[in-house]
Amino acid sequence: MSAHSEEAPELIEDQFIAAAPTVLVAGADAAGQRLDQWLAASLGPDMSRSRVQMLIRQGAVSVDGKPVDETKRKMTPGESVSMTMPEPEPAEPQGENIALDVLHEDDELIVINKPAGLVVHPGAGNWTGTLVNALIHHCGDSLSGIGGVRRPGIVHRLDKETSGVMVVAKTDRAHKSLSEAFADHGLTGDLERAYLALVWGIPQRPTGTVDAPLGRAADRVRRAVVPEGRDDARHAVTHFAVRERFGVEQQEFATASLVECRLETGRTHQIRVHMAHIGHPVIGDPDYGQAFRTKANRLPEPLKGQVKAFSRQALHAWLLAFRHPATHLTMRFEAPLPGDMEELVGGFRKL
Repeated sequence: MSAHSEEAPELIEDQFIAAAPTVLVAGADAAGQRLDQWLAASLGPDMSRSRVQMLIRQGAVSVDGKPVDETKRKMTPGESVSMTMPEPEPAEPQGENIALDVLHEDDELIVINKPAGLVVHPGAGNWTGTLVNALIHHCGDSLSGIGGVRRPGIVHRLDKETSGVMVVAKTDRAHKSLSEAFADHGLTGDLERAYLALVWGIPQRPTGTVDAPLGRAADRVRRAVVPEGRDDARHAVTHFAVRERFGVEQQEFATASLVECRLETGRTHQIRVHMAHIGHPVIGDPDYGQAFRTKANRLPEPLKGQVKAFSRQALHAWLLAFRHPATHLTMRFEAPLPGDMEELVGGFRKL
């Protein structure tokens, strides 16, 4: 029986970790309770509320046969709640001999320049060949472990097709310190992150701020700017400054800009969504720049062919600075634009 109820929900399936969906019927005590709270309490101590919230946002929960994604949705007695558990994740990732561009390494942490195309952490469709697999092999016994397990501590991520500087913890101490720094994005400590993005068009102002909450898009996979009051809305702020303008002196071809972006918050796909939101999507972005794909037709050769052949978003994390968890000294790392992005920028400089 739930600690929050006098009338336990009817558990129709015996085990909620099963191939078939778990189905629960809300009792009278469920009236007015939040869906995530009621479901977590109903499933017992083996299912945390944070895990329930994640499953709801992933579309694994339905109410009366209709998928829901609002964790705060109010319950009504008699409603039938169905939850489908995803396939269990495999055991701890195994080390793999994958080449890494190491910028710095010591007993506490490792800093790498991640190439485009490398997934950070194992997940659906990418259980092997990730940065985590590479780090387990590279670091070996120097990983003292995170939470009692010998594994690297991921404190921030870059999208698969975004290149640039990343820091990874090797110890619990480093993991705690770096996690706290990234959690408040340097507002109370020494943390600095800057990205370079090649975007379509030229912003009207040389500097600016995009302050727009992000949530799930209609397809439930991508992100989108959403109303502030929506259940899944998350505060998101991006500061940008135009580094270079391309094609500004001509009217025949499409224009572009090299923009530096700095994050005040760190939401999934934040820079990509925010730049698209203000009408300057990242060139090559397959998710948020589709409406601008024909822009390449308004470019001269060979630049037109370069843009069409560029198979990823032109986004690079060029700068990362943070306070070392052991020495307390500020460390600063830079990574130049990778070859493919440098070549693309060079093509736009000829406009």
